[in-house]
Amino acid sequence: MSDTDSTNIPGYAFLSYVLESLVEDKDGLSIEGKTDEQGILLTVKVSSTDMGKVIGKGGQTLNALRTLIRIVGGNENQRINLKVLEPEEA
Repeated sequence: MSDTDSTNIPGYAFLSYVLESLVEDKDGLSIEGKTDEQGILLTVKVSSTDMGKVIGKGGQTLNALRTLIRIVGGNENQRINLKVLEPEEA
């Protein structure tokens, strides 16, 4: 996998905007983008207090975000996947 400047990755700006609006702990939010032969992987880390908001009831919010990210990728002719990492225990 190769690292790319995350801000130039399709879907990064959209995901950043949505998640910054959704979470309370903006300092605990980080988004990393990686590009490889299978497409783009956006990895999100949030604080443990905001994890429930990102996942949503029954995973509905996360599934909606994944769907929207795939649509953004389709417009750019890229395959984009979204991965949310569990917060580390303090």
